[in-house]
Amino acid sequence: MTTIILGAQWGDEGKGKLTDYLLSTNAFDVCARAAGGHNAGHSVRTGGQTYSFHLLPSGLMNPSTENLIGSGVVFNAEAFFKELSQLEAKGLPRVHERIHVSSRCHLNLALHAAVDGLSEAELGVNQIGTTKRGIGPSYAQKAARDGLRIMDVYSDSFEPKLRLLAQGYRKRYGELLKYDIEEELQRFKEYKEKLRPHIVDAVEYIRDVQEKGLSVLVEGSQALMLDLDYGSYPFVTSSNCSTGGCIQGLALNPFNIKNIIGVVKAYTTRVGGGPFPTEQLGDAGTKLQEIGGEIGVSTGRRRRCGWLDLVVLKYSTTVNHYTSFNLTKLDVLDTFPTIRIGVAYITPGGERLTSFPADLSLLEKCEVEYVDFQGWQSSTKGVRQWDELPPQAQKYIEYIEKAVGVKVAYVGTGQDREDMIIRQ
Repeated sequence: MTTIILGAQWGDEGKGKLTDYLLSTNAFDVCARAAGGHNAGHSVRTGGQTYSFHLLPSGLMNPSTENLIGSGVVFNAEAFFKELSQLEAKGLPRVHERIHVSSRCHLNLALHAAVDGLSEAELGVNQIGTTKRGIGPSYAQKAARDGLRIMDVYSDSFEPKLRLLAQGYRKRYGELLKYDIEEELQRFKEYKEKLRPHIVDAVEYIRDVQEKGLSVLVEGSQALMLDLDYGSYPFVTSSNCSTGGCIQGLALNPFNIKNIIGVVKAYTTRVGGGPFPTEQLGDAGTKLQEIGGEIGVSTGRRRRCGWLDLVVLKYSTTVNHYTSFNLTKLDVLDTFPTIRIGVAYITPGGERLTSFPADLSLLEKCEVEYVDFQGWQSSTKGVRQWDELPPQAQKYIEYIEKAVGVKVAYVGTGQDREDMIIRQ
C-alpha cells in the first residue's frame, strides 16, 4: 500500500520530519520523490544531528529503505552526488546502493540555472521569488518537448542537442547569459559512468514494488499552494505537487493509496513573492519568524509569517483529499496571549469567500475574517501525549479538525523525531 505526504500550505511545513518518523517505524520498503527538483528543502533532526535533503528522498535516513527519484522530477547530477557525499560523511550507511533514479527524469542543467536568474531579473518588482536553481526553465523545456532526459546522456545526440539549447538561449539573452557549455559537457562525461548504477526503468520498478505488495512512502515536495495548476499562480513552482502529481510522477496505482497526509504548520509561512492574506507584518509576524526559526533550508531566505488560514486549508483539502493532518510546530505558539485563525475573506462588496479565488487581484482587495483563541501560554515543547496538552491547545486543534473535516492524527511539538503526539 501507498502513503503520500503532502504540504498543505505554501511549503516548509515540516514534511521531512513526518517522513523520517514514519520511516523509523520500519513500515515502508520504498521512499520516493515524484516531482520538483533540488529546490525542495526537507530537514530531519535526530540524535542531535541535522540532515538536509533537497533532491534526495529522506528515506535514506533508514538503512533498510530503498529510495527512488521518480520520472516527474527534474534531476541535477551535481546536486545528486554532492548531497550523497554529505549524507555519507554524516554516517548514513549504503546511501549509494539505496538510491535509484528514473531514466525518464528530465535533466536540470547549469544552463537552466543561468537562465532562471535572467528570467527573474526581467520580471523586476513582479519577481516570483524562485530559488534560481533552474527548475522553471527545466520544466519549460520539458513541456516544449525539447528537453534532455537522463537516458539522453548515453546517446551520441546529447552534445548536439545541448549545444542547440544553449544557442537558443544565447539568441535571447546575448552576452547577459553567463554559461560555459564546454564545462557542462565535461562534467557530464564524468557523471556518465557514475550515474549508470543508479538508473532504473522507474515504471517497471514501481510496478514490481506494487505487485510484490511492498509499502511505498511518497515524499511530496513544496505544497499545494505552490502547485502549477492549483496554487497561487503565477507565484508557484513549475510542477504538480499534489496527489495527482504524485500518481503521475511515479506511475502509482491510485487504488493502492491508503493514506494522504497533509502537513500543516500551526501558523502559516511562505517564501518569495505572491499573495499571503493572513501575513503579519508587525510584532506577531516577527515573533513567529524568530521563535519558529523561519529560515529556508534551500534558500537561506527569511520566511514571511502569519496566522493559520482555513480558507487555504479547506481549498487544499478539496484538491488533495487528505485522510489526516500532521499539525507541526505547535510549540511556536506557546507564548502568544491571543492566537488567530483566518476563516474567510471579505471582498470590498461585502461578499464572504470561503474558497481560495483564482483572481489574485480580487484577493489583494479582501479583508480577512478571524476567529480568536485564548493562548495557553505554557510550554508544549516535547509533549508526546494528547492529555498533557493545555486545554486551550486542544481546543485550537479540535477547531481545525471540525472546520476542515479532517482528523489531526499527528501533532509536532519540537524539532526532534520523537517530539510528536500520535492520535491514530
